[in-house]
Amino acid sequence: MTGAAACLSLTGCNHLYSEGAVAGAGIGGAAIANSVTSNAPVATGIGLGAVAAAKAGVQYSQRFIHTNTQDAIASVTGPLAVGAVAPWNIVHSTPIEPDEKGRVTVSRVISSGALDCKEVVFSVDRDATQDRPADSAFYVALVCRDGGKWKWAFAEPATPRWGALQ
Repeated sequence: MTGAAACLSLTGCNHLYSEGAVAGAGIGGAAIANSVTSNAPVATGIGLGAVAAAKAGVQYSQRFIHTNTQDAIASVTGPLAVGAVAPWNIVHSTPIEPDEKGRVTVSRVISSGALDCKEVVFSVDRDATQDRPADSAFYVALVCRDGGKWKWAFAEPATPRWGALQ
């Protein structure tokens, strides 16, 4: 099993993925610059461009994963009544981040009719391991109906509106 494959089989490789992509881009950019020019400013520009492209790619993939997680929570939330609790989970197709699970409840309906929105409280639950006990982290979010789907309403990295700003 290669190092990359081994890392992807483990949880928590997001930092290694991010730093590895940037380092790889730096090395690749230097190799390209060396083969194209001996002009230091041009070589620097090629290297910086390669690193910027790698960072943008990493950010895009992270936003994609976060969107999938947020959509999973929102889809479970949609049919819930105030006070009802339901489990949610996400299994990532690319294991950049660990699969997650938890519970979600609707704390209040903010609006209904033409603009259906709910405030929700959700947990991210971690199972006990040999090294740590089980625990949960709790968060508050807003979800709104978008046609037949419920979608995350906060402007976080997964929200397309902000693009590369996050």
